[in-house]
Amino acid sequence: MKEFATFVTHLECSYTGKTYPADQLHGLSEAGKPLLVRYDLDALAKAVSKDELRNRIPEFWRYREFLPIRKSENVVRLGELMTPILPANKLQQELACGEILIKDEGRLPTGSFKARGLALAVAMAKELGVTRMAMPTNGNAGAALAAYCSRAGIETYVFCPEDTPKVNIEEIAFQGAKTFLANGYINDCGKIVGEGKDAMGWFDTSTLKEPYRIEGKKTMGLELAEQMNWQVPDVILYPTGGGTGLIGMWKAFNELEAIGWIGSKRPRMVAVQAEGCAPIVKAFEEGERHAEPWQDAATIAAGIRVPAAVGDFLILDAVRESDGFAVAVSDEAINVAHQECATKEGILLCPEGAATLAALKQELLSGRIKSDEQVMLFNCATGLKYPMKSEHKTIDLTQPIDYEFIKGA
Repeated sequence: MKEFATFVTHLECSYTGKTYPADQLHGLSEAGKPLLVRYDLDALAKAVSKDELRNRIPEFWRYREFLPIRKSENVVRLGELMTPILPANKLQQELACGEILIKDEGRLPTGSFKARGLALAVAMAKELGVTRMAMPTNGNAGAALAAYCSRAGIETYVFCPEDTPKVNIEEIAFQGAKTFLANGYINDCGKIVGEGKDAMGWFDTSTLKEPYRIEGKKTMGLELAEQMNWQVPDVILYPTGGGTGLIGMWKAFNELEAIGWIGSKRPRMVAVQAEGCAPIVKAFEEGERHAEPWQDAATIAAGIRVPAAVGDFLILDAVRESDGFAVAVSDEAINVAHQECATKEGILLCPEGAATLAALKQELLSGRIKSDEQVMLFNCATGLKYPMKSEHKTIDLTQPIDYEFIKGA
């Protein structure tokens, strides 16, 4: 059994600072807030170098010293390769702005960035003896949990709002999870999971209700910095529902500075939400540290339809500390951006990823994003999972082919 060199010292309540022992199964802290994994960063810095990292396989687990897994046998792999950063040159020229880059997380297993968080959460669950896991989901997280748990031999229960995209529901069930639809929102499904822990004996894997999905999502920040030669962009626009990835990247940048791999510069973190479900935006604009649950949430971007986020204060802290902001965009603007990126750049975004492009266009006009800033958009899933509006014509092969008709189409 191979031991990984890991540098975890303890877990810490993100709200009170109270410490908890590592290598034990934990959910939320006693204060009902997310737990953060803490490391001996001095020892970590001595254990791995940028040069050593450069020679490793370009995959998620290359950052193992930054992660809490201790035994290599508990790693659950489905091919988590580094995701590309794609320039959007035509959009950049059209918008007359600084460099636009797109981090395309749709290349990951199960087609979304949820693979990062769940790869680690399931590996840690396996290491800590968990045999049954459950979660609420708007789609992609459930698919990732189902796949990684099937790989690890862990039983899975997944609860979805009844209007979750059909392909996501089918994917979750086909990957082996016991799948249920409920006539409510993701937070209603979360109540089923939370209240069923004793009766069902499952581990609650809801967003931020266990410590390790943040650590998996943290690799987005590590990977981004490495791909940019240990620099960071001026602005990151991130589609924000539960906000695990935004919180994780902020943690990654702080840890990288602590070990001397990056400087003090931080990206301005922009939390992007939909106008039909924007609790973080409302709290940001009102100067609050916590967000009130959003009533009657509705948007085409299902992944960011999260009426209440348990890590709301962590999202808002990162946004404010970075001199960033939270912004909402309309479904109409999402649809326009979705089509524009596909036809102009050949990049098929998911609706949540399209929301970040819509936000960029909106905030270049408002002046909150400057025309000379380098901007990173996060596309969190493959666009192939979502409906696409398209126009096409029909050819009748029993008739002569009308090439004038084809030319004018």
